Amino acid sequence: MKHVFFLFFLLIIFRNSTGQVSVNIHWYTGKPSGASDTIHYDPERKLQWKDFAGPPDMNSGAAAITESGFGYRLAMRSVNGRMNLDVTIFCYFNRKMSWVKRGMNTAYALTHEQHHFDITWINTCAFVRKLKAARFTHSNYASLIDSIYDGCYESLRTMQDAYDGQTSNGRNRAVQAEWNSRIDDLLVAQTKD
Repeated sequence: MKHVFFLFFLLIIFRNSTGQVSVNIHWYTGKPSGASDTIHYDPERKLQWKDFAGPPDMNSGAAAITESGFGYRLAMRSVNGRMNLDVTIFCYFNRKMSWVKRGMNTAYALTHEQHHFDITWINTCAFVRKLKAARFTHSNYASLIDSIYDGCYESLRTMQDAYDGQTSNGRNRAVQAEWNSRIDDLLVAQTKD
């Protein structure tokens, strides 16, 4: 009898540790407020120079800097014995950390900076796709979400560095035009997912 009870107990533990977990993904789009330091990505809203509210770094060789990133909040709940993960995703532009030097606020430079924010969005969407494809269990959800996030954030950094490096921070107009087309194509692909 003890062995049957022990086996039953192990089956319950095994089921709870390996059972599938439902994942619900929500986009946080922010609260409409002109006073906020944060702009959440909206494919319909392009950056404007007035969004770059930070003090310029006069020691930097850059004409402007876009400070953007993405993150998530995770909440867990149990419904009828089934574990549900609610993941809220946000992609943001930090107004106070983004800046432009006086006299450098051209339309061409703004396109370059907008594409930095677009690259952040593209990698945020990759994060969401990978979350949707992942097989979460009770025992792996925390480490798996962290691993997916770390990988996507590293891809974001790599792409941002390649973008600035290959375009010479936008100074190489021919390569900038190639990147503009590439980023525009990637943005279109996000709307199809």
